[in-house]
Amino acid sequence: APQQFKQILMASGFDRYFQIAPCFRDEDARLDRSPGEFYQLDFEMAFATQEDVFAVAEKVMYDTFTQFSDLPVSKPPFTRIPFREAMLKYGTDKPDLRNPLRIMDVTEFFQRCTFKPFHKKTVRALKVHAQLSKGFHEKLLKFATDMGMGGLGYLEVAEDMTYKGPIDKFIPEELKGQLARIAALAAGDTIFFIADKEERANYYAGQLRNELGDKLDLCEKNAYRFCYVNDFPMYEIDPETKQLGFTHNPFSMPQGGLEALETKNPLDVLAYQYDIVCNGVELSSGAVRNHDMRIMVKAFEIAGYDEETLKSKFGALYQAFQFGAPPHAGMAPGIDRMIMLLRNEENIREVIAFPMSGSAQDLMCGAPNDVTEQQLREVHIKVRD
Repeated sequence: APQQFKQILMASGFDRYFQIAPCFRDEDARLDRSPGEFYQLDFEMAFATQEDVFAVAEKVMYDTFTQFSDLPVSKPPFTRIPFREAMLKYGTDKPDLRNPLRIMDVTEFFQRCTFKPFHKKTVRALKVHAQLSKGFHEKLLKFATDMGMGGLGYLEVAEDMTYKGPIDKFIPEELKGQLARIAALAAGDTIFFIADKEERANYYAGQLRNELGDKLDLCEKNAYRFCYVNDFPMYEIDPETKQLGFTHNPFSMPQGGLEALETKNPLDVLAYQYDIVCNGVELSSGAVRNHDMRIMVKAFEIAGYDEETLKSKFGALYQAFQFGAPPHAGMAPGIDRMIMLLRNEENIREVIAFPMSGSAQDLMCGAPNDVTEQQLREVHIKVRD
């Protein structure tokens, strides 16, 4: 991706930059991601804030989708959802706003109940206004267990506001009215409960939200619903190494600047990072860039990189920032994904002329292929067993 290059342009005096930029990344294939290469509508602006970037992106997205589609499109300003709110209410940082269901946090409530499997766990809830058949419950339970859940608790709300379900007996009578108020329950509702460690509970609840929205035909059809997800954490713990590392772009500006890095728990530091999402598909990531050398050195130090490593691995930016750089910000919506949405395709390969396979093979060119000894010698490469 041209991330560092456009920052160099800002440092050199350009006030704005945009291009259709080819990007090459070693990433696994997905329905919405082509392995190896893709194209971005990339732009960057000097002396710009997050609000400036949002305004430009909203105009581009709204104008593009209204020009090339007859379907309703979210009007600017687009909804903004902080990352932690997105994970709680939607179970994902790529929320599909066409689905009306919202996830609720009932963790504290269930610590006061007698259902021990929910104790000391994050508990999420999803409510639908429907009395569901036994067969539906069985299929939903299979869906839940197939993705790794130990089970799926639920309650049905009768006309007299009494509850029926496998965990009803674990809720003390004096607390049942509180649950009704917390979840805004009404007669005819069914409410599901998901309990696990926070990250897994969010994920399971998000998948269940998608499944319920689909199977109960709740989602809005034939519309493009945009939102921004912002306020991402600057750092996270790597699940494999257990070490502190950057969550997203390491060159993002931490909210609160140097003071936040020096005084806060790194896991509490937020970054000026943002995604633009449409119908559950992430179209772009972006950020307000870190333009201050002192903040950059400290940010990398927290992630385990000393200044010498910063200088050797990111020498161009390190040198450029010695001379001062203006505040700058930008983002880069994916063109292939935009076309995929406009064509109402579920797989991005349907809008790429000669797509690579899922294993990143170019079947037209027969690549990758064997390399001859002569070709290796020409580029001075020696293969060792």
